[in-house]
Amino acid sequence: MRRPLPRTLRGQLTAGLVVLLALACLAVGVSTALALRGFLLGRLDLQLTASGGRFAASLEHEARPDADNRPDTRGQADATFGARLLGGEVTRAAVVDDTADRSVPLTADERRALAAVPTDGRGHDVRLSTLGIYRVVAVPGDDRDVLVTGLPLHPVEDTVHRLEAVEAALFGAALLVTGVAGALWVRVSLRPLKRVTAQAAEVAALPLASGEIAMPAPLADADPGTEVGQVGSALNHMLGHIEDALVRRHASEERLRHFAADASHELRTPVANIRGHAELALRRVGPLPGEVRHALQRIDAESRRMSGLVDDLLLLARIDAGRPLAHEPVDLTRLILDATDDARAAAPDHVWLLDLPDSPVVVTGDAHRLQQAVGNLLANARTHTPPGTETTVALTQEGTGVRVRVSDNGPGIPQALQGEVFGRFVRADHARSRATGSTGLGLAIVHAVVTAHHGTVTVTSRPGGTTFLLTLPR
Repeated sequence: MRRPLPRTLRGQLTAGLVVLLALACLAVGVSTALALRGFLLGRLDLQLTASGGRFAASLEHEARPDADNRPDTRGQADATFGARLLGGEVTRAAVVDDTADRSVPLTADERRALAAVPTDGRGHDVRLSTLGIYRVVAVPGDDRDVLVTGLPLHPVEDTVHRLEAVEAALFGAALLVTGVAGALWVRVSLRPLKRVTAQAAEVAALPLASGEIAMPAPLADADPGTEVGQVGSALNHMLGHIEDALVRRHASEERLRHFAADASHELRTPVANIRGHAELALRRVGPLPGEVRHALQRIDAESRRMSGLVDDLLLLARIDAGRPLAHEPVDLTRLILDATDDARAAAPDHVWLLDLPDSPVVVTGDAHRLQQAVGNLLANARTHTPPGTETTVALTQEGTGVRVRVSDNGPGIPQALQGEVFGRFVRADHARSRATGSTGLGLAIVHAVVTAHHGTVTVTSRPGGTTFLLTLPR
């Protein structure tokens, strides 16, 4: 399995440093080993050239019992190889062994290899099956023969291998120390970047969607002369712009909330007066012209709708302002029963089903606001589904939470509208909503009330079914 590369910048920098040092050590090791081998081979070639082929020349005559006719091994190192070639054929080959000579048996391939050595006075490598690899030099003899003298290569190879082992140990220790020291150095060097990352993560965790946001203090050591400092300076400028935009937005939201609250509060009295005068005129004794009665009825209906809109806006303004809600035990089972009875009375042409636990489910909160939230969910199902639609209200307990699920088998919510159903003044069908008196604030109130109770509300919808899931902490 292929090991993944380091993902962090610190790991990549440390790995890159170690890899570069390893490549440098490899280059130094290979260069020194090749240089040492070339030097030792040069010394070996000089030693072979200095011998002048004396040992190989003494192999011209066959060995006899007379000591005067034995090969000349004087001044020859142990394991010196000598061979005499005449007419391209090896006449005799021997090796010095304890200041004496010992004949060396040669295979046909080895004889051809020796015959192929050029008489240029330079060293060449020849492998002999009984002796190993030899460094040999071929020189022409006095009798039109070729004299080959060689020395073993294993001392050179052993020396080079010892150097390689020492270098491997030293370079390995250097890589280990450099890796540890490099990791510490990179870690220290990247501390400013870590602070930049931590501040960016802190900003990312802030709830920037709404409300008054306290931005973190800017980075104090953002040195523009370094790359990390430049990133820190850019982050400081960006945070400054964000903070300014958030302050402006919060001020605008506060002005809008105050306006909505003040306007709603001021409108309640004139709307109530209009309703009162319309009802009083409709109760007048005696006949009224048809068009006058119709106009008064329309005034009464629209004033009722406006009154509901004012109440909804005032409620949202109070929740947005953080007005505390009641904090008392609420029997959700009884609350759902009452809300369903109200919905059944308002829409007897719908089918209303209940799925409640056997024992009461109690949460802590504001009973009136929770009643309003559940009632708005049922009113939403009643308003936006045709007669005969089946709506089920289920209550379950799961761990430390309570769930209220309102499901219907109606036409569903358009996909493009599902992401904003909890927004304010959002309507699926503008003409129908106005006809039924909907203000487009029902689900917005549900979301605001549930959020004020530290709960959540979600919606899933498709053609043939819509489900609102309201979750509250116990």
